[in-house]
Amino acid sequence: MIPSVLPTYNRAPLAFTRGSGSWLETEDGSRYLDMGAGIAVNVLGHAAPELVEALTDQAQKLWHVSNLYQIPLQQKLADMLVENSFADTVFFTNSGTEAAELAIKMARKYWYSKGVDRTEIITFDGAFHGRSTGAISAVPHAEKMVKGFGPLLPGFTQIAWGDLDLIKSTITDKTAAIWIEPVQGEGGIRPLPEADMKALRALCDETGILLIFDEVQCGVARTGKLFAHEWSGVTPDIMMMAKGIGGGFPLGGVLATEEAASGMVAGTHGSTYGGNPLGCAIGAKVIEIVTDPAFLDAVNAKAGFMRQKLEGLVATHPDIFEEVRGMGLMLGLKCKVPCGDVVQAAYAQHLLSVPAGDNVLRLLPALNISEEDLSEAVNRLDRAAQSLEAKSN
Repeated sequence: MIPSVLPTYNRAPLAFTRGSGSWLETEDGSRYLDMGAGIAVNVLGHAAPELVEALTDQAQKLWHVSNLYQIPLQQKLADMLVENSFADTVFFTNSGTEAAELAIKMARKYWYSKGVDRTEIITFDGAFHGRSTGAISAVPHAEKMVKGFGPLLPGFTQIAWGDLDLIKSTITDKTAAIWIEPVQGEGGIRPLPEADMKALRALCDETGILLIFDEVQCGVARTGKLFAHEWSGVTPDIMMMAKGIGGGFPLGGVLATEEAASGMVAGTHGSTYGGNPLGCAIGAKVIEIVTDPAFLDAVNAKAGFMRQKLEGLVATHPDIFEEVRGMGLMLGLKCKVPCGDVVQAAYAQHLLSVPAGDNVLRLLPALNISEEDLSEAVNRLDRAAQSLEAKSN
């Protein structure tokens, strides 16, 4: 008999009833240190007082109206994002997957509005852009996501990650855009090197095609800048965001230049819940906090502290871990044993982490986590590794 909740997740036997900061609590009072943050969502931790206040204040005024009307809080959040990014305009969504659909549509509509037949989008191995039919069609090599869901949508060419010569040879007169994550999350915490970011931007400028960045996981201060691409000094034409922007409230968006968005005129796209007053009140508070230079400095300081601790962990357990990857507080441990075994061993130490591709363990803590909690997380990983070593002897 099928469960009342559709069984599409292999869920851990854990259920949490309360959260505070970087800690979660089960009904029996057991406390777990959360180094996943809802997969990079809870950027200010659980039940962040600033977000509780923003949500409560707005909930007593107005939750939802519709994009049929002006929404002042939506305008406020859009203005904040434009002021702090490359973008000229923003469309708000409920999720990263919804943002992916608009990114695809915007790139293709751009060329259509110019009377040019360019619809192909180049994507990369290891990419993850969501689970809608459009998003999985963009990564057809990812068998676990696409098997059984055909026919997939045409118009995507997936190639090897990080091969600039291959990218150049793949571009044709039908290519509309290149779509890439500055730091792959699901693909195993793989940052695209700065030189490659610059080369991609130059290649798009040379050929006239659009550059789309997916910053759903690596954006919103996760890497120590508001958006990960800022480290390279290049900017995209279109960019997806979600996860951290709502701090736990469902919110996402697509940022774009005026030129890239020029085809998206009235009637070409919509969203029932995207940009409603409740979501935008919380999003505005998140952006207010994470754009503070002192906050970003603290993220970078904690990132350096955590990376040093993790490098020591790898050195101490060379049969369990291979290397540390990532940027800011988007870090990964490449494992030598099955990553799932490390996740399970960490559960036994009351530590939460997130598995990823390429046998990598993701560590995506709240950005305001304390150094004390970061040290405790590494201590618990150390004990988890010891338990795995003991089993193998």
